[in-house]
Amino acid sequence: MIDKKLLKMRFSNNAKTYDQYANIQKKMAEELLSFCNLNVLVHCKINRILDIGCGTGYLTKLLSTLFPAAYITAIDLASGMIEIAKQQCIESSKIEYICGDIEEIELNDTYDLIISNATFQWFNQLPQTLHKLHELLAENGILCFSTFGTQTFTELNQAYTKAKEQLNLVSEASPSQAFYSFTELNQLCLAEAREIDIKESLEYEYFDCTKDFFRSVKKVGANNSNVQGRCQSPMLISEVINIYDSDYRENEKVRATYHCLYLKLVKQQ
Repeated sequence: MIDKKLLKMRFSNNAKTYDQYANIQKKMAEELLSFCNLNVLVHCKINRILDIGCGTGYLTKLLSTLFPAAYITAIDLASGMIEIAKQQCIESSKIEYICGDIEEIELNDTYDLIISNATFQWFNQLPQTLHKLHELLAENGILCFSTFGTQTFTELNQAYTKAKEQLNLVSEASPSQAFYSFTELNQLCLAEAREIDIKESLEYEYFDCTKDFFRSVKKVGANNSNVQGRCQSPMLISEVINIYDSDYRENEKVRATYHCLYLKLVKQQ
């Protein structure tokens, strides 16, 4: 369970540094557009777009360029992110920004395209939210999104497990949140649509040391926001860093894995 108040605060507080560190998320945004064949859809009737978790507006800006005639509603939980998005996107009467939680707010429009990059992992009620979004699609409307899968931060989780064993610890909180697997996400989407497109890939980032990796996660506001609590034992954290630094090096850099999932479904009558 995600603590949404904590999540909102962290994203707002780190909005100014987000783009500097969100290399994987920006790469995913471009891959999402390619996966959904949105370059082909520019010739289709896309009048209304819902961008969920717009963040600093990176994807919003790409969408406004691809679909200059479309009205875009860009939603984000964090007010700090919305402010940066407004600054970075070309000011347009066709873009409406809403600060809110898509799992909670009610929307009265229908959309030809609902799109979201690297956001669904923060949902507490994903099955219900998928159904809600499917209902918001116009006939033949498209829902496409990217999120992170279970292999994300494999190195961190393995280092954490090894550190617990070495220190004989049992009940420390997890270092990262839980993610949906490829199979689980596939089944959830098939509950809403008869046919879906889904793919997965692994992306890697490399850092001089584990502390630099931790810093990069913090600078995008994506550090652990679980309600159940976070790993706070200095001894355990120190041991995790030592193991990570020694066991997960490639060419003198430490590696961080991101398991990227991409899904697309079309609303059919």
